[in-house]
This record gives sequence, structure tokens and C-alpha cells, in this order.
Amino acid sequence: MTVRYLIGLLALLTALPAMASDFPLSVRSCDRNITFTQPPQRVVVHDVNMTAMLLHLGLGEHIIGYTGFTASKHRDPWVDAALQGVPPLASRYPAIETLLAAETDLFFAGWNYGMQVGGPVTPSTLAPFGISVYELSESCSWVMAQQRASLDDVYRDLGNLGRIFSVEPQADALIANMRTRIGDVQRRVEHAQPAPRVFLYDSGEDRPTTSGRLGVPQALIEAAGGRNVMEDVSASWTQVNWESVVERDPQVILIVDYGPSTWQQKRDFLLRQPALKDVQAIREQRFIVLTYLEVTPAVENALAIEKLSAALHPQLFQGAVQ
Repeated sequence: MTVRYLIGLLALLTALPAMASDFPLSVRSCDRNITFTQPPQRVVVHDVNMTAMLLHLGLGEHIIGYTGFTASKHRDPWVDAALQGVPPLASRYPAIETLLAAETDLFFAGWNYGMQVGGPVTPSTLAPFGISVYELSESCSWVMAQQRASLDDVYRDLGNLGRIFSVEPQADALIANMRTRIGDVQRRVEHAQPAPRVFLYDSGEDRPTTSGRLGVPQALIEAAGGRNVMEDVSASWTQVNWESVVERDPQVILIVDYGPSTWQQKRDFLLRQPALKDVQAIREQRFIVLTYLEVTPAVENALAIEKLSAALHPQLFQGAVQ
């Protein structure tokens, strides 16, 4: 998908008429209900993927600050352009004082995406100050039992945000577009067997950071006709041992393009590791590169699935995605 297409889609969605939600309004956030008496006006959002969600919904004017963006974290140019004039409030996790000073009425974040279990900033610690928290659905596995990550988590967040901000037509349009594009891919790869074994490499040298079945890459790889070699790991983003990678012998390695190292440097690091020399993906040098925004819960997950499927099953997608 081109930047021009994204800008055009954003303009179209912004032009859609708003549908007033009925207030007071309650939505489910992880294992609790949140009630809103009116749409939030002053939102602080954590991380680039959640920020992009709000921007896709045409809610940029409600964002009064953002947290969790580092210089090395990939951000598409349209995100930077949309955030011009919006101050970064913390390069990592915010303090309660930071959110209070910004007169925040909603913090859109997640567990290990701006909040930590037992940490200083949680829904319960912010409630006495009148700051609501909507939690990223994928992150709920840190505070409640989850079976595996699903694209329904992303659709749920978009739908809930649409209701919270009274922009349900925009949310419905985004969800419908994602479902159509992902459905097209799934129909193509439905009978492509066996599913290629995929290992996601985020970062790390002594121990690699990857994603188990509770992270959204699980859903992305499945929808693209692949199999996450770490699907037996009951975790979202986590560290594993290199021995476990070798044992699972991935046929393809998905590299996340973000961080202080470029994706090329990550690839070269993997190619130099003696322990990995017999892994099929290393022998055949089969790598796929996706951005941080594409592999975390976001509207861009549809594009990630299109790219993944074209790389995993090139015979089915000649010229479909570059």
C-alpha cells in the first residue's frame, strides 16, 4: 500500500459523518468495564501502533501528547506528519505526574505498552485522578487468561475506539477494509500446504526476542499461510534460547525493522551465528522484513499479512505485493 493510498483513505474516513454514541457508554477493556459520559477530549497515547490507530480514525485533534516513541522505533512518514505540534511526553513509560500535568482524560496504552503489572501507572492508580485507561486487547494476556492472539483483538479495539469517540462509521470502514483484504489472502493460501515454518526475530544476541502465540504476529503468520515456530510458547513478546530456534528449524525468518540495529545488521548477525548454520532459513537465506508498526496490533496488520503471504507463497502472489 502506498503512502498516497494511505493519505487518501485517511481523508475519506475523516470526511465520513460522525455517528453519536449513546452516553453514558460502557466498553470492555481486558477484564473490566469502563464508562464514559462523553467522548474523551485530551488523549495521551502510548507507542506508534496505538497512535496510528487513532490517526486512522481521524482523531488526531484529540491527541495532546504521546509516549513510548524512541528515535530508533520505525514510524511511517505520515504518522510523523500527523503529529507535528504534538509533544512527546516521555520516551519510555510515563509517570502519573506526566499524565496529570497534561490534563489527560484518557490514556490509551497496554500492558508492557506503557503500563506494567504492579507498576506506578495502571488503570487503578490513575482512576482516583479521573484519568480513564483503555487497554490494548493484545496486551490483556498479562492480566487475564488468553488462549492465543487473534485479529479480532485489533477489530475489537477499533470498534471500541469508534464507540468511545463517536466515530463508529470510520471504525466500521477500517474494519471492513481489513477484513476484505485479509480474507482475500486467506482464500488464496487456504489450500497451500504444508505451511512454511516462520521464526520472528525482533532483536537480541545472547537470547533472541520473539513472539509466542499470545502476540499478534501469531495471527499474522497464520492468516498469511505460515506457522509460527514459537506457537507452543504461551507468551506474547518474549525471549527464548537459540537452541529452541535450531530445534524448530524455521524455513523463513521474519525480521522486525526497528531498533538501534538496521534489519540488514540483524540479518547479517543471524548469518554469522555458527549455531544457526544448519537452520533451513539461514542456509537458503530466506528473510522477510516488516516494520514495528506492521507487526504490532494496528490497521497496518492487513498490509503485513499481504507482504507475508506473498513472501511465503510467491507462486500464489506473482506481482501482488512488493
